[in-house]
Amino acid sequence: MNIEEIRQYCLQKLYATEEFPFDDVTLVFKVAGKMFACLPLNKPDKLVLKCDADYAAELRDKYSAIEPAWHFNKKYWNQHLYAALDDKVVMHLIDHSYDEVVKKFSRKRRIELGLE
Repeated sequence: MNIEEIRQYCLQKLYATEEFPFDDVTLVFKVAGKMFACLPLNKPDKLVLKCDADYAAELRDKYSAIEPAWHFNKKYWNQHLYAALDDKVVMHLIDHSYDEVVKKFSRKRRIELGLE
């Protein structure tokens, strides 16, 4: 996948938005105001995604292209050299990140948003 394909895939998620909250080179994708993906445009080979803590460690062991994310809680966030990963793996990891964020919403909030 390339940057535009990743961008389009993230934006197809329900209630997904994009913004530059930190600076003009860090594109962030949010679901209902909560971040689930980050594309540092000045490092066009990296994608930062949220992950279940145990799964994050498992992914780092399995793939050399996945490591703890710089400037994020390394227990829950991985950075991916996405060009080194199969597109299906990248899409799965984006889906997982989105789901990790959504599951932290209260049940009432998920119902309000139509996510449950």
